[in-house]
Amino acid sequence: MTYKRILLKLSGEALMGDQQYGIDPSRLQTYAKDIKTALESGVEIALVIGGGNIFRGVSGVSGGMDRVQGDYMGMLATVINGLALQSALENEGVQTRLQSAIKMNEIAEPFIRRKAVRHLEKGRVVIFGGGTGNPYFTTDSAAVLRAIEIEADVILKGTRVDGIYTSDPEKDKTATKFDSITFADVLKKGLNVMDTTAFTLSQENNLPIVVFDMNTQGNLQKVLSGQNIGTIVKI
Repeated sequence: MTYKRILLKLSGEALMGDQQYGIDPSRLQTYAKDIKTALESGVEIALVIGGGNIFRGVSGVSGGMDRVQGDYMGMLATVINGLALQSALENEGVQTRLQSAIKMNEIAEPFIRRKAVRHLEKGRVVIFGGGTGNPYFTTDSAAVLRAIEIEADVILKGTRVDGIYTSDPEKDKTATKFDSITFADVLKKGLNVMDTTAFTLSQENNLPIVVFDMNTQGNLQKVLSGQNIGTIVKI
């Protein structure tokens, strides 16, 4: 096993499947099965999921909404997605804990680092909701922050593309994929991996990022077994 403890970052948009918004139950079930398989291979798994399938703070601002209010609405959306993922995982027989950066004791534990680590050591999947609990920070930043706090070996960023390319492969057919790239080269080439705050935090703490296609069933296990899929960003 290449990694002992991982943080898997999923986008909220990924949960939409082919829908325009909301949660696609079949996509949720596919993710839950993949995560269960990974857990059974012996790796400890924490999760951060975005909220863009329900509400995106930045788009709220463009419609005239206060930025702070919009960001808090986005944080609540991540908790909704966390609850959905928790339910899907428990339907697969996986023990989970949902921890929120915003206190909502009836549905989630508050984020407590030591408690989160203990859950991971006991083989539970820990889902971190509510972002960082602060406006002006993305769920990418939340993912990196939580990964550092729990001493994860890597951030696995599950997306709909199979890695990092020289340009957007959906728009440019001549784009070529990197198997491996340094943090410095990502910045020099102006490639979009994560927002700048999250990326810098990851770089400063020497936390590698693997970008891979999570929508192809079995890919998560391939990454964990050391197969060369996706793109790894490292020092």
